[in-house]
Amino acid sequence: MQKYSKQTRLLLAVDCIVFGFDGEALKILLIKRGFQPEKGNWSLMGGFVQPDESLDQASNRILKELTGLEGVYLEQLHTFGDPQRDPIERTVSVAYFALIDINKYKKQISDDYHAEWFTLKRTPKVIFDQQEMVELAKKRIRYKAAMHPILFELLPSKFTIPQLQNLYENVFNTAIDKRNFSKRVLATGLLIKLNEKDKAGSKRGAYYYQLNMHNYYSKFQAFMNFIPNPDSISAS
Repeated sequence: MQKYSKQTRLLLAVDCIVFGFDGEALKILLIKRGFQPEKGNWSLMGGFVQPDESLDQASNRILKELTGLEGVYLEQLHTFGDPQRDPIERTVSVAYFALIDINKYKKQISDDYHAEWFTLKRTPKVIFDQQEMVELAKKRIRYKAAMHPILFELLPSKFTIPQLQNLYENVFNTAIDKRNFSKRVLATGLLIKLNEKDKAGSKRGAYYYQLNMHNYYSKFQAFMNFIPNPDSISAS
């Protein structure tokens, strides 16, 4: 097999940043690293790309092996290639982020690597440059969520408008006017109102809604902004 001459070999890895919403708080899924260096410390889901794998195939395999999760929304985020980022060998890592409804996937998550959910405000220190990955993922999600209905990936099949607003407030770390939010989200045509109510929060209750999947895909690139001045949000 012919190879390029005089070239130094390096390792290629993927790291997966899994965000989940449980109806109350936005959280991140971490595991205990199973090998040195940093064995036993909190880490994102990561591993090396095999010779016969694409990056997407590797990210899906690693996520399933380390957490049991499969069939989730995964999107490539950024490539991290600082020569000193891994103390053992020169390793380039391609980061992905995932968005899931925690309650939907709760039974799927494996405990083999002590996977645990943490709120974004109480996230422990993670290894190497993974905190940089997490911060970039948070910025990317905010940027995309201001223009596209991407956050619906974090919701159950039926949800209330207060739950949806709570999610947006979690992601953007800001309070949103209740009446204005409801008016805007209903005007998108993305929601189908159900006859059923959630009465857990009050006697009057709040109607459940479902996502209109046809409109979701057709309007994904032409979404009415929920967040004022989205142009001021950095995508990088």
